[in-house]
Amino acid sequence: MPDPLLVARLRAAGCVFAEDEAELLEDAASDPVQREVLVRRREAGEPLEYVVGWAAFDGLRVAVAPGVFIPRQRTAYLVELAAAHLAGTSGPLALDLCCGSGALGLALARRSPGLRLHAVDIDPVAVACAQVNLAGVGGQAVVGDLTSPLPRGLTGSVDVVLANVPYVPTRAVDLMPADSREHEPRFTVDGGADGLDLLRRVAIEARDWLRPDGLLLAEVADDQLDAATAAFAAAGLAPTTHHDPERETTALAGRR
Repeated sequence: MPDPLLVARLRAAGCVFAEDEAELLEDAASDPVQREVLVRRREAGEPLEYVVGWAAFDGLRVAVAPGVFIPRQRTAYLVELAAAHLAGTSGPLALDLCCGSGALGLALARRSPGLRLHAVDIDPVAVACAQVNLAGVGGQAVVGDLTSPLPRGLTGSVDVVLANVPYVPTRAVDLMPADSREHEPRFTVDGGADGLDLLRRVAIEARDWLRPDGLLLAEVADDQLDAATAAFAAAGLAPTTHHDPERETTALAGRR
């Protein structure tokens, strides 16, 4: 059982799952002094994942650092769809664009043995995290803008592209929960006026990298579906919509 005084402090700070968080903080601390430092960070509103140094995602512990987008549980739906698409494929090739911590690529590699994975993010801090997370599965993570740093020899041969791009409309960013709004960099969530600026670019670029029957997968909001579907179609991809009611999330797939 966690320290009752610690639980009380976390509860007073507004932590809904105070007992669970107390156990995680105690496990993360090597001594009482470090524990106090971690607790104070959490009391100040810093996301628990930053404080303990990892996030739970698809049954895995994914290393995260302050300033890196924290993977959301609902986004594991993209991984499930990608793994189903790759089932039975020998030595599949995948791209993880806007990879952040590399959580999606890592989870897909765990589900798809023999996966060849290339991950890209524009932020060096995120790529450093991704390199740590992907080291055990042989994935490559590099800094760059979407597909720009990838080996050109991969064009036309990719089985699946995962794109967890920022898709919150600019006007809605300030309405996000405080822990995200105040601690995650704005560029990791702000998708432009309608939230689809980066997704449109991804659709255009992915078309050239996918093999015939290859799949682009992205998460979108329900009110973005019409515009996102049109963007995929305009890029030469055949769009289909997938919805997971349990996670309350929507995925858009574009097939070459």
